[in-house]
Parts: sequence; structure tokens; C-alpha cells
Amino acid sequence: MSDERGTVADDGLGERAAAAVAGHEGDEAAARRLLASTDAAVRATALGALARMSHLTDNDLRAALADPSPSVRRRAVALAIDRPDVAVVPLLGDADDDVAEQAAWACGERQPPETGAVDALVAATAHADALVREAAVAALGAIGDPAGLPAILARTDDKPAVRRRAVLALAPFEGPEVDAALQRALTDRDWQVRQAAEDLMPPDPA
Repeated sequence: MSDERGTVADDGLGERAAAAVAGHEGDEAAARRLLASTDAAVRATALGALARMSHLTDNDLRAALADPSPSVRRRAVALAIDRPDVAVVPLLGDADDDVAEQAAWACGERQPPETGAVDALVAATAHADALVREAAVAALGAIGDPAGLPAILARTDDKPAVRRRAVLALAPFEGPEVDAALQRALTDRDWQVRQAAEDLMPPDPA
């Protein structure tokens, strides 16, 4: 809780709870103090607190994107989606797979796409982690840039979850190679992939 001077009182709450309270009470000074905590969970919560009170700056996010903790970097990526001056594309190459996956998702949410996003996402479709590949093809589908189509088509021969996401990512595209991929997906051994392809097939003419 905050006292009248805007500092966090020692009332038995942990730092993380205190950071959350600071966000609800608009206590920027407390949130910024806790942003320097040695506890990564506290730093991540303090970021959210500053965002809640609309006092989170681009520089706060840039610092958090370079935080040693993956959990803080993931939180920062999520909060940076509507901050076009804060680059998230470099996080596609993060050493932590969860951070890379979050960055891929964020790249697909940004409109217009961040400079370099398509090329970086294409590279990420070959990531060792299947969840990163899945997020990357989904983002390429959301962006709809023709430069991303070959990478999406390549992932239609991946693990089932990635194949399904790749088929869905074909929605903005057209052409013989897209039609051929959808036809193949109609006979996929995974029913969810088949269903995704059926959903994208044009209706039969009456």
C-alpha cells in the first residue's frame, strides 16, 4: 500500500504485490523504485504497473527488453506492441524460446509491421522450437506480405500444430502454389490440418 508521501509502506505485502498496488493507485514513484528490484517477477509487475497508469516510457521498455530475465523480456515485448518506436524484431533471435515466440506474436500484431519483420519472421520459421515456428508463420499470415509466402508453404510439411497454423496463414494469399498446398492439406493425417484447409477452400459453385 502507499502512504501519503507516495512510498510503499511495509505492511507485510511482498514487493510484487506492492508493485501491483502501485499500479492501481497511480503511485509512479513506487513502481519505478520496484522496477529496479533484484526480483525479476517484481520488475515485470512494475512494468505492468507503469503501463496501467500510462507512465511507461519507450526507454523503460527498451531497458526491459534487454533485461537479463526472460520473464521481464516477455512482459516488455507484450507491452511494446503499440509502441512503434520500440523495436521487437531483434527479440526473434532471443536465446530464450519463449521470448522469441512472444516476439513473433508481437510482430504479427503490429500494424504497420516493423521494419525488417518479414525477413526476421521468415528466418524464425526455421527455428529449432516448434512453438516459435508456429508463431512465426502465424505472424507472416497476419502481415500478408508475399515475401513471406515461401516460408509459410515450407511449414505446411512440419509438425501437426505448425502445419495447421501454416495452412491458416495461407488465407491472405492466392495462386497455384497456395491451391496445391490446400489440396494436400485436405488429405493430411491430422484432422485439424484437414479442417483448416476445408475452412479456406472456396465454396462449390451452386
